Amino acid sequence: MLCLVMPGLAGARQIMSGRWSAYGRSFFTRLPDHQSVLRTRRPGLVTHHYRCVSTTDPLRNPASSSSSASSAAHQKSYSYVIVGAGSAGCVLANRLTEDAQESVLLLEAGPKDMLLGSVRLSWKIHMPAALTYNLCDDKYNWSYHTLPQAHVDNRVMYWPRGRVWGGSSSLNAMVYIRGHAEDYNRWQREGADGWDYDHCLPYFRKAQRHELGGDRYRGDSGPLHVSRGKTNHPLHKAFIEAGQQAGYPFTEDMNGYQQEGLGWMDMTIFQGKRWSTASAYLRPVLDRPNLKTEVRCLTTKILFDGHRAVGVEYVQKGQTKRVFADKEVILSGGAINSPQLLMLSGVGKADELRQHGIPVVQNLPGVGSNLQDHLELYVQQRCTQPITLYKAQKPFHMVKIGLEWLSVFTGYGATAHLESGGFIRSRPHVPHPDIQFHFLPSQVIDHGRVASKIEAYQVHVGPMRSTSVGWMKLKSASPQDHPILQPNYLSTDVDVLEFRECVKLSREIFAQKAFDPFRGAEIQPGPQIQSDADIDAFVRRKADSAYHPSCTCKMGAPSDPMAVVDSQTRVLGVEGLRVVDASIMPSIVSGNLNAPTIMIAEKAADLIRGRPPLVDPQVPVYRPLTLDTQR
Repeated sequence: MLCLVMPGLAGARQIMSGRWSAYGRSFFTRLPDHQSVLRTRRPGLVTHHYRCVSTTDPLRNPASSSSSASSAAHQKSYSYVIVGAGSAGCVLANRLTEDAQESVLLLEAGPKDMLLGSVRLSWKIHMPAALTYNLCDDKYNWSYHTLPQAHVDNRVMYWPRGRVWGGSSSLNAMVYIRGHAEDYNRWQREGADGWDYDHCLPYFRKAQRHELGGDRYRGDSGPLHVSRGKTNHPLHKAFIEAGQQAGYPFTEDMNGYQQEGLGWMDMTIFQGKRWSTASAYLRPVLDRPNLKTEVRCLTTKILFDGHRAVGVEYVQKGQTKRVFADKEVILSGGAINSPQLLMLSGVGKADELRQHGIPVVQNLPGVGSNLQDHLELYVQQRCTQPITLYKAQKPFHMVKIGLEWLSVFTGYGATAHLESGGFIRSRPHVPHPDIQFHFLPSQVIDHGRVASKIEAYQVHVGPMRSTSVGWMKLKSASPQDHPILQPNYLSTDVDVLEFRECVKLSREIFAQKAFDPFRGAEIQPGPQIQSDADIDAFVRRKADSAYHPSCTCKMGAPSDPMAVVDSQTRVLGVEGLRVVDASIMPSIVSGNLNAPTIMIAEKAADLIRGRPPLVDPQVPVYRPLTLDTQR
């Protein structure tokens, strides 16, 4: 190790450090003030990077630090430090380390997604049918809660979010939905230049390896395995047939040419196992010498040198540590953790930061604003035949299902059972679907925390483009405190109207002939709920989050006062800092968020690497023959 001490400005010591390479050569890069970092330029040669810290530098050795000035030591640095090994972070770690000359440190607050390297020992994550286990405890879950919601009977909403390798892709229902093409064209109009459908579709394809093969819409060579359901359950068939009887089209691929209609869902399940981004992107590249991962480390602060992000501070096993980024710090903590970390680090609405005693680095009032989510509710019907998942949830049958899955990864444990669904328009003159269905041949009560006691089936239904917008703020300056979450659910008349239509249109599908052999009494809303006022009251009692918080660090033009990142994913007003996750969506998409988040990370990786963007112009997209009717 070579360490040079040189005179610096105003009497401060300037320290340069480096390591001789295997070929006897080293390179040093001057940073602002009094710091230099080794930069290896020989392609394919991986060396360790170190940074020597000046004992007079208040940023890197503050008086509040428990370590003395004399103990300032060599601190390792990387080309990129990624905060969050979730749906986006795993993608970035994979793609950025494809360049052998770049080094990446990936930090995750939670644990790895496998115990002792075994899928079977980590069955609560990897068995698709076991998904509710991790939604109901905090081992791999941040377990957030909102403020009481004034327009939904003052209920506090539960928001599970992944805290594990794979993030929420290790907890979610494994539904692979991209949204509608017009969502991305809207992003372009909202200031996210280069994020229209023509520029996003190629990255959906790049990520995907669909079991049905590739075409203009589907990918066939990416790391993310996508499959269709295998149960062939008669209730799924009945739901799709009932949709057609109600006048809706069958759609062969709701992620392809035609989203509108009912059909079979795509799922991120491969060979009977959950296929999270940890499975798809991270674990296959853990042996790369230029990738380093750390788990169970809570990132508490972004380190700035003036307005340039130079590293992060994190706590691991009770010890505060610092690590530095030669090129960029990338936040991929998700729609709650990324804006929270920005605010804790002095990037956000200046007045609110000062109230918590946080020094302001950059006044960005959009941080934490523009919070959007999907609400949904369950329309439930008794089933007259013993074919639902009710028996499968009995202890004896659960043991049988579990043993089959543990031995050969097949059977009822190998699916999340949300195998059919669809998209429709709520009313005439809506240009593309704004209501989504997920059908389940079972009954779910309170996020799965209460066991069903009857044979029943249900459809999850909710509006996709709600007009209610919320915010999140810091509760305190402590990284340990969960932020204050205010989604403002159902705060507009339009949202109330759309939910009312969700209930009516779901009932209409369940009333079709295809369900005649199975239809029992309606469980909820219940036959007594008929008037608009009664339906609205039911919605207020039962609507709940679909677990899709987003848009809290919105992408937009620098002239947009509420934009947080530009179209290159760079945080406005500072240098060396990006956000890449669902928080940068300018507005929520019409569907589940995992597939779009993976796409965002794939596209951002090319931006970060300086590669030309992929584009597929003028891709055909279905449009209804007329908007004068609802279907």
